[in-house]
Amino acid sequence: MDLSNLSPARGSVHNKFRRGRGHASGNGKTAGKGHKGQKARSGAPRPGFEGGQMPLYRRLPKRGFTCINSKDIVGINVSALEVFDNNAVVTVKELIVKGIVKNPRDGVKILGEGELTKKLTVQVDAFSASAKEKIEAVGGKAEVKDLGGRVQRKALRDEAKALRGKAEVI
Repeated sequence: MDLSNLSPARGSVHNKFRRGRGHASGNGKTAGKGHKGQKARSGAPRPGFEGGQMPLYRRLPKRGFTCINSKDIVGINVSALEVFDNNAVVTVKELIVKGIVKNPRDGVKILGEGELTKKLTVQVDAFSASAKEKIEAVGGKAEVKDLGGRVQRKALRDEAKALRGKAEVI
């Protein structure tokens, strides 16, 4: 297969629809705009315009702000780590490959909900106290590992996506 013998899927290509080309076309005369009125003419008002009345989006007050220093941390429960084999090294990349994390955003934190029965070495950005306790109770290691900024995380995500096609997905 090459570019010379590719074609679009059956039924996905349609002829361009031409409005206002006679009543036999099924969309002639008023071309779907009804009879007269401001909305039938060209230059109808923009969405949100209320005829000169103060529009709703300007009547309501602005509230709050977006903190530029906030971090969007992805939380994963200890019970989600059961999909890994005993003595495995669990990294953010492995979590993406297994489908547990879709996008690591600003960091991945392991939380203590659920039980863990396998000895694992977990390398992520943060752990809750109970999660660290549960991982170490079964003989595993909880290692805090910084992955860098968003650019590094995006590269990691793209690399993991490529691997995901080859790995088993839960």
